[in-house]
Amino acid sequence: QVHLVESGGGSVQAGGSLRLSCAASERLDCIVWFRQAPGKEREGIASIRTWGTTQYADSVKGRSTISRDNAKNTANLQMNSLKPEDTAMYYCGAALDRYCIKSIPPSGNVDYWGQGTQVTVAS
Repeated sequence: QVHLVESGGGSVQAGGSLRLSCAASERLDCIVWFRQAPGKEREGIASIRTWGTTQYADSVKGRSTISRDNAKNTANLQMNSLKPEDTAMYYCGAALDRYCIKSIPPSGNVDYWGQGTQVTVAS
């Protein structure tokens, strides 16, 4: 079966940075990062198609960069200027490329999920 494993989460002060990583068991199509804070719905924040087309949610646009290395089956999310409202569990997932053409896909179109990595941003 397909496996996705996130890493790189942790606790940082506001204004700090984190680099989240997603390691996959095989090359996948669109990699998407979601986050979910307590009491909130799971929010898609960034996606990247196989050959590099990216999308970002307004909440992280300008502060985050998604990238991937197909030779290593990995994808990363660099997050800068972190805010307390970024505190959440962050998940990577995979969807078909065709769902990532114009927007971040909804969670219902994600076929595989990792277990998540916690990001906590203190004031």
